[in-house]
Amino acid sequence: MSSAMAPVKPSGTAGPKEVELILVKEQNGVQFTSSALVSPSGQTHPSGEERETWGKKIDFLLSVIGFAVDLANVWRFPYLCYKNGGGAFLVPYLFFMVIAGMPLFYMELALGQYNREGAAGVWKICPIFKGVGFTVILISLYVGFYYNVIIAWALFYLFSSFSGELPWIHCNNTWNSPNCSDLNSTLLNDTYKTTPALEYFERGVLHLHESSGIDDLGLPRWQLTSCLAVVIVVLYFSLWKGVKTSGKVVWITATMPYVVLTVLLLRGITLPGAIDGIKAYLSVDFLRLCDAQVWIEAATQICFSLGVGFGVLIAFSSYNKFKLPVYILIVVSLNTECWVFVFCLSPGPGLVFIIYPEAIATLPGSSVWAVIFFIMLLTLGIDSAMGGMESVITGLTDEFKFLHKHRELFTLFIVVFTFLISLICVTNGGIYVFTLLDHFAAGTSILFGVLIEAIGISWFYGVDRFSDDIQEMIGQRPGLYWRLCWKFVSPCFLLFMVVVSFATFNPPKYGSYYFPAWATMLGWCLSISSMIMVPLYAFYKFCSLPGSFCDKLAYAITPETEHHLVERGEVRQFTLHHWLVV
Repeated sequence: MSSAMAPVKPSGTAGPKEVELILVKEQNGVQFTSSALVSPSGQTHPSGEERETWGKKIDFLLSVIGFAVDLANVWRFPYLCYKNGGGAFLVPYLFFMVIAGMPLFYMELALGQYNREGAAGVWKICPIFKGVGFTVILISLYVGFYYNVIIAWALFYLFSSFSGELPWIHCNNTWNSPNCSDLNSTLLNDTYKTTPALEYFERGVLHLHESSGIDDLGLPRWQLTSCLAVVIVVLYFSLWKGVKTSGKVVWITATMPYVVLTVLLLRGITLPGAIDGIKAYLSVDFLRLCDAQVWIEAATQICFSLGVGFGVLIAFSSYNKFKLPVYILIVVSLNTECWVFVFCLSPGPGLVFIIYPEAIATLPGSSVWAVIFFIMLLTLGIDSAMGGMESVITGLTDEFKFLHKHRELFTLFIVVFTFLISLICVTNGGIYVFTLLDHFAAGTSILFGVLIEAIGISWFYGVDRFSDDIQEMIGQRPGLYWRLCWKFVSPCFLLFMVVVSFATFNPPKYGSYYFPAWATMLGWCLSISSMIMVPLYAFYKFCSLPGSFCDKLAYAITPETEHHLVERGEVRQFTLHHWLVV
């Protein structure tokens, strides 16, 4: 007996169907067959429309890699590694990667692929938790307000690099102050002296000296505004047609950084003292492992390294074909921090736009190396920014169905809105707003969002049911390691991180500038505005459901496709087996 699938499209149907022809037997040269009309599993959007899918599997893989490997890999990880014991920092980092990072990464990919919805729509599996979907959408939107500014800075530096002499080499420029010294920063003994690279960034690019603080911002600088506008235009035309266009853009933006980093690495290891620098950078100080702060910073870095909690992995995987093996995609979580090779002593934008340019200026043919470096930064930033915006666009268009027909206009609205808010960050005092957003937009709130997400899936929806969904997609259930991490280890890890982030909170500052109390309160309001979506939506959902308290609760925690079971009193979550099974 054999079978074959023949596609047909009967009249009156919204999407493609398939006829399954089954050869029953063959007798006297005559074949007897039976047929059945079936729908290809997972290829149709819940609204009845056919859902767009990635053109090729590699488009999806490159998109995920491009989002996960971003600008933070260039400035955050090397700083943390050097600060926290060099190679010893890799011990807690890899430990948390195994027990929390990879399981959460796997969970988001599987959640999006099975339900084929954005960050909010996937919570039809447990309606009362839909608020966490809006939490991660807001977080991605807030991050876009300042992340695009980093790309604009990189573009400004790229344009400045097309010159015979880089503008951050000497102190004879119009923006330099009397404190500027051409000596290398490591040779400056006077604390009041500054380097040309520092003054170029703060005075030549940001014009920070024309602002006295966050309450004195000034107007947007036209040069940076123009660069920001170019970034926004590139993002729009990369996203306006959905994954069919963004999946092609990442072929350049996700692969270019590896080419450039390879070239820079080969050049770097040929410089005098390179081996000594690498040894100093990765020198193992195991005594640092006794410091709780090292473990806290390693745990926090995991969330940022893999990109969980932004809704991007859910959005990207929702465009996969239903049967794509999810477990193979875990390889993209092997983040490539090892490519980062420049010895560094300061974190944040200062590393990328001060220390790195200062180091590049010492190389022969420095202008060429500067162009290569800032092209790498652009490609690192663009695909990560695309991921964040796709999370917002997919999450909202899947939740509000009428937006599907107007995706191009809605995408235009999102990028223009982001551009207008970002203008605050390109004013004279814009770096203060940038720092405030960076401190509060995706700190505690993203840890909180992932915690609620893990609890909703592992405990209320159920690890056993989630494992059944994965088996339906790839033909086998996740192993015991994954299930234990999802139900116990990862939620405990995230709860610990949320508590620690509150307990160890430090007010933001930029250099020697400390933010006023009202600015810190404004930052907390921004952070809370995303987290509060969880209880607000839960309250709204609970009040909008019919029946008694128990009926409301049953409907709120039961998948929408099983509400008919609630009417018969069959609620899985009301049984002890549901809570104990792994």
